[in-house]
Parts: sequence; structure tokens; C-alpha cells
Amino acid sequence: MPLTLEIVTPEARVYSDTIDTVVIPTVEGEVGILPGHIPLLTQVEHGELRVTKGNQTHFLAVSGGFAEVDNDRVSILAEHAITEEKIDESAVETALKRAEQELHEAKHLDPAQYEHLQSMVRYSGTQLALKRRRR
Repeated sequence: MPLTLEIVTPEARVYSDTIDTVVIPTVEGEVGILPGHIPLLTQVEHGELRVTKGNQTHFLAVSGGFAEVDNDRVSILAEHAITEEKIDESAVETALKRAEQELHEAKHLDPAQYEHLQSMVRYSGTQLALKRRRR
């Protein structure tokens, strides 16, 4: 029996399909989900999410959020998520440099702004690592 995976961000539904397995980066390490998995609610960490369907593996960069597993359904509500094919390396490099520059120049940033910039740096790094490793 296959799993149903849905990945949603505040902007869009990033992924929705029936799959064989998914490996999710969580704050406690990677969690592999197979059909019949026990119910689970976990916090998603910045990292690479791997989806296997048939003999193909698809990769996504994800950032923050939560994953819920219940009755062969995996729902991921992420701050950010993007499939490998949609990563624009030059745009990510530009965003990374801008965020790093803002962090470097920040003297009186609100803690929430500082955390947002740090999050963007981590997510950009995840995207670049995913895109570059698959070359």
C-alpha cells in the first residue's frame, strides 16, 4: 500500500503524490517513513527531503515546519520547500549573499529579524548543497 505525501508552504502546495517512502530531516535526525508507519508528529529541520517512488528518487530542500504521519498519509507543513528541479542556483547565491551581508552589517536588528536572516542563510545553503551535489 503506498503512502500519500503532501508538502505545503504558506505560498503553495509544493508536492502531492502517492509514493513508496520518504525520508524527512527532523530536529532529532532523519526519519524514514514507510507504509504502515505508526502515527507521528515531528518538527522538520532545514535539510534534504528524499522521496522514493518506484525506482526513482526525488529530492526537495525543506526548511522548518512540522510533519504528521497518520494512516499512510504524510503531511508536511514547511516554512519553505522547493523541488530540486526548481532551484535557481544563481538566484539562491544572490539571496544568500544578501542575507549574509545584512547579518554582517546588523547592529540593532530585532531578534525576530535576526532569526529570519539566519533561517534564510540556512535554507539557501541547503538548496545550494542539494543542487551542487546532484551534478
